[in-house]
Amino acid sequence: MPKLILGLAAPTILSMLITSIYNLADTFFVGQLSTSASGAVGVVSSLMAIIQALGFMLGHGAGGIISRSLGSQDTHAATKFASTSFFTALTFGAVLAVLGLAALPDFMMLLGSTDTILPHACAYARPILIAAPLMISSLVMNNHLRFQGSAAFAMVGITIGGFLNVFLDPLFIFQFRLGVAGAAYATILSQFVSFCILFCMTRQGANIPIRFRNMHPSWPILKEIVAGGAPSLIRQGTQSMSTIFLNVAAGGFGDAAIAAMSIVTRLSFFAASVIIGFGQGFQPVCGFSYGARKYGRLREGFWFAVKAGTLFALLAAAVAIVWAVPILGEFRNDPLVISTGAQALRAQAMTFFLVPLT
Repeated sequence: MPKLILGLAAPTILSMLITSIYNLADTFFVGQLSTSASGAVGVVSSLMAIIQALGFMLGHGAGGIISRSLGSQDTHAATKFASTSFFTALTFGAVLAVLGLAALPDFMMLLGSTDTILPHACAYARPILIAAPLMISSLVMNNHLRFQGSAAFAMVGITIGGFLNVFLDPLFIFQFRLGVAGAAYATILSQFVSFCILFCMTRQGANIPIRFRNMHPSWPILKEIVAGGAPSLIRQGTQSMSTIFLNVAAGGFGDAAIAAMSIVTRLSFFAASVIIGFGQGFQPVCGFSYGARKYGRLREGFWFAVKAGTLFALLAAAVAIVWAVPILGEFRNDPLVISTGAQALRAQAMTFFLVPLT
């Protein structure tokens, strides 16, 4: 069981790390512009968390059903839920884009922007909102592939998009002189490439293909998807709300405080991505084992994932506590950002061991 979970977790961990790396790349390169620009990344990160919450809800909700259906040899149900969740994701993304763009300045202020950060936040958020349908549906397809045991296929799309984003960030920000907006354009172009690759991967091998004719947006099906994905929605939604409240509270201390919290949030997610990867490597094992009624294997896999995640969490916490100051200094050479961020990172590191239990 440990070998199986590690085999499934390895590509998932790599995918999560790549996602985290290109989020960190945005933070790093934008941080070279100004403290206010760096703060804009923190403000828009709560928007990204909303996008992830919707994508994970639909992806995890449908993915769990897909893996159980495949475990019980019900391919028809797996096909139906895969297509329905995908097209629902496109719809949710379109609605979010329209509503967000219609009231963009007010939306950014609601997410915790200050007056000085606002122009940068709007420039960064506008392209992100336009790409929201692709971003949400990419998350859904990524989870579909993982729950089918094709984590390596999912890794390909995420990895290529991540490396492309790291390459395009400095090109768009500095070479093309697009500033903060350049980071957003680099992100959406990378997301589009990932979307295309993931869509092709759903049609490779024995994976469940996405087809419009297989979509069945009935209330019972949507209800089952939402019920299965509700924990992910609540977890990511809570993260978005906490980021918003943190930005609002930090705004009273100036743009440097928001910039520091932005960097710490991305660094914490980088550490958590490995731990989450262990859990996501366990998810297809959980679904197939439950569908096949092999409960002993399910329990064995669960405890291995918890132990492995906890061990890594303790190691990551030690690194963050000892090297907090030089790590923050790499992202923004501002004494206030470094001192505030180092304190926050050390405090955050004290909670890393809780991640495997959630």
